[in-house]
Amino acid sequence: MTLIYLVAGEQSGDALGGRLITALRAARPDLQFAGVGGPQMAAAGLASLFPIHELAVMGLLEVLPRLRRIAGLLRQTEADIRARRPDVVVTIDSPGFTLRLLHRLRDSGLRRVHYVAPQVWAWREGRVKHYPGLWDRLLCLLPFEPAFFARHGLEARFVGHPVIESGVDSGDSTRFRQKFGVAAESPILLVLPGSRRSEVSRLLPVFGETLVRLVQQVPGLVPVVPVASAVAGSVIAGTRDWPVQPLIVTDLGDKHDAYAAAAAALTKSGTSTLELALADVPMVVAYRVHPLTAWIVRRSVKVQYAAIVNLLLGRMAVPEFIQQDCTADALAPAVAGLIAGKVAASQHAAFAELRALLTPPGGTPSHAAAAEILALLQS
Repeated sequence: MTLIYLVAGEQSGDALGGRLITALRAARPDLQFAGVGGPQMAAAGLASLFPIHELAVMGLLEVLPRLRRIAGLLRQTEADIRARRPDVVVTIDSPGFTLRLLHRLRDSGLRRVHYVAPQVWAWREGRVKHYPGLWDRLLCLLPFEPAFFARHGLEARFVGHPVIESGVDSGDSTRFRQKFGVAAESPILLVLPGSRRSEVSRLLPVFGETLVRLVQQVPGLVPVVPVASAVAGSVIAGTRDWPVQPLIVTDLGDKHDAYAAAAAALTKSGTSTLELALADVPMVVAYRVHPLTAWIVRRSVKVQYAAIVNLLLGRMAVPEFIQQDCTADALAPAVAGLIAGKVAASQHAAFAELRALLTPPGGTPSHAAAAEILALLQS
């Protein structure tokens, strides 16, 4: 039996892990899987050691109250790996947890792959010196990352970004409107507050204030909030006082259909900006963290843009409203302009460029990643 042990720490990593397991099993039906994951990895056949939402915490200060619990989960995961002795360990993103796990496994003799390169090119580049010996293979989602790590003497391989095969561009606008009773003439605004409770708690209030202004400017506006099931309860509670009750969708198919129906989006920064770009939805990007977290980040960050869309394209293709700029007074007119179609054309052109940048040379990202892991197994 060949056992692959996968560890993902949040929703985006779970999606990566689910597609990776499917690609690995297609190439090698004899493979067995164990580890930590969420619903998409479970659907692909992995029984998680513990619920993935236990690790979905973001922010330097937000994580402090949970440090003891996370440390316990780290010890539990390490013990399970050492007991099972898998043929390869694949850690997926969530560097706060997975890189600590890899460090603890340095003396294990196990082959290790880290999938989604740590974004040290953005801030705290000095952390690179701690990476030699952590993994046998580093898989990158962004095309410029292998060159960055090569400058530090570390080999890394670009396998393409999973958003390419996520299905975000396969939705049906008519189906969404019929299912949820939305009139053809009603403009739909996607509101994406994040997949972590800390993000939701900070962004929903300002997004709600933005809606107060928008409903006065955009007749018939229908807000739609696609969220992970883990934070759906928090979103429902946080939107009760909104001037227009949003449609909250957790089903992946409904989410993709909503993308197809949307006129514009108000989104947190992160992977959601890539999803929207691939679905060709014009967007306004907003983000807010604890003020002390923001103070620390500002003194360490090395990139010009917060939105990965802008970073990849090297220009401000989509507007960003970060921290003190993340206010309803700033967001409302920016979103209203997109819904009116005044500034959306340039975003559509930028999104076409982005697709080419994120596509691997051959095949799909999940198959490219699976091929790297299988090559390591055979080496």
